[in-house]
Amino acid sequence: MNESASLISVSKPGMRKLRLLPLLAATYFMVSGGPYDLEDIIGFAGYGHALLLLGLLPFLWSFPTALMLGELAAAVPEEGGFYAWVRRAMGPFWGFQEAWLSLAASVFDMAIYPTTFVLYLARIAPSLTSGHRGMALELGVVGFSVLWNLRGATSVGEGSLKLWVLSISPYLVLIVIAVYIGLRGVTGPFGGHASMAPPVHADYSTAILVAMWNYMGWDNATTIANEVEDPQRNYPRVILMATVMVMLTYIIPIAAIAWAGIPSGRFSTGAWVDAAHILGGPALAFTVVLAGSLDDVGTFSNLTLSYTRLPHALAEDGFLPKVFTKRLKNGTPWVAVLVCGFCWALALGFSFERLITIDLVLYGLSMILEFVALIVLRYREPLLLRPFRIPGPDWVAVLLGLSPAALMVYALYASRMERVAGMSAFAFSMLIAACGLPLYVLARLRQRTRRLP
Repeated sequence: MNESASLISVSKPGMRKLRLLPLLAATYFMVSGGPYDLEDIIGFAGYGHALLLLGLLPFLWSFPTALMLGELAAAVPEEGGFYAWVRRAMGPFWGFQEAWLSLAASVFDMAIYPTTFVLYLARIAPSLTSGHRGMALELGVVGFSVLWNLRGATSVGEGSLKLWVLSISPYLVLIVIAVYIGLRGVTGPFGGHASMAPPVHADYSTAILVAMWNYMGWDNATTIANEVEDPQRNYPRVILMATVMVMLTYIIPIAAIAWAGIPSGRFSTGAWVDAAHILGGPALAFTVVLAGSLDDVGTFSNLTLSYTRLPHALAEDGFLPKVFTKRLKNGTPWVAVLVCGFCWALALGFSFERLITIDLVLYGLSMILEFVALIVLRYREPLLLRPFRIPGPDWVAVLLGLSPAALMVYALYASRMERVAGMSAFAFSMLIAACGLPLYVLARLRQRTRRLP
């Protein structure tokens, strides 16, 4: 047995595993799911700068991250993914901090999708989403996703393939109609193509943060390594394929509606529905609402698949109670799924921008630890079998981390503007991150207590 293969813990006999396409669909939903949630970028920055941001960020943010993840996921395909990499490279303390940052970020990340689910429905049925009815719908998304995950990783992955086809189909129709209208030029309903200029009251800082958020989450699929078929081969392929898919999914629809001439000032969260109504009528608008709702459910469900493996991995290492290691016959860590679902339900209700800012800061800190783990493992374990390796000498791997780190510094700077619980989002995020230290001390004390006779 080679060194890398020995890292994979034994899975339950007969447990079905995720193959290439279901893993690709799951990864796609963990990062994107479609062009939903891009509307604020257009509204804050205009078409020209939105396209520039979405075209440039993959090369500064996504591709460097994808290459880093491809190497680590292939070399250390353990359950827990990025937690296992950081723990192996830098020890249990930093491994615990990586897991804490990711789980803390998940509380805010997972509150976003039920929120946008309701925002989309409100475009066609505002009476169904107001007040307590909106909160009930958000809780329904959480409940459905928890139940779906209890059916196992293969159920979520294979179902995500179907969801992807359903959620992207209305946009294919929208693109075709938009291109046709754009070809009519000045004879079209808007008298030509839309202006590429920024809006009068542009907010580039928020646009950049929203764009970064829409391109983050590439590491999420790595936590389910035990439930993936041939992870050393499939992870690098899937991560790089998904990066290209997401970039095209974002850029093509925006370019099409700009070509059709819809003013950028019309765009805010959920405005794809308005664009569909303008270009294709109420029927297309309804399908976009339905597809947007399915997209949010798909993203929430796939992130549930990812995040719930972290408590399981922490429990295996003795940081959490042993009850979190309990699995169903299909391999699902059911206690972790139920507890995480309950915690995520408690975070519902924050505003979209606040959620994104906190989520991005916490996620960015965890990603920096992953880049550090990449470099440390290169030096500490040069003979580690790496089925996929970033081309070039070690300094290339260091260079790859510079642009994501620079963008994270900007996100930290920008987060000072948002207010959460009477303080800046930056201070709030740092306070949450700092909680990892006392939590680690408590977890280590628990480990020592368990070892006592």
